[in-house]
Amino acid sequence: MPDIRESIQIDAPAAKVSPLVNSGEGFSKWWAEDVVLRPETVDLGFFNRATVYSVQLVRSAPSETEWFCKSGKEWEGTRLRFQLTEAKGQTLLRFTHADWEAETDYFVSCNTTWGALMFRLKAAAEGKPTVPLFSKTGWAL
Repeated sequence: MPDIRESIQIDAPAAKVSPLVNSGEGFSKWWAEDVVLRPETVDLGFFNRATVYSVQLVRSAPSETEWFCKSGKEWEGTRLRFQLTEAKGQTLLRFTHADWEAETDYFVSCNTTWGALMFRLKAAAEGKPTVPLFSKTGWAL
């Protein structure tokens, strides 16, 4: 099964990065403006909720957070993993969107999108002004 992989160096300690990847509130700072918190899942709405991804937190530790994707075009059954390694006040974030069924055109477009998202996450962790890549109605370029 193919995986999407990203890696980015963040000029902030892991304690600043971790809250951005282990909660729906954190996602709303860099990923999607339309976040609904449910008892066991987080729903992320895209394009006026034409697309909704439901993710469930599987593991949340200081060095690794993992989400299970419960819905979404080609996302259902995949996993989002955020691995944090801190050294000298900086954090190396290794991201994996794992367990895709195939390398489809949608897989490739998601790979591109995750790359852009990593820079939003980096900016948010470093305290720089940023908005989520996805507004409630579309892209926030």
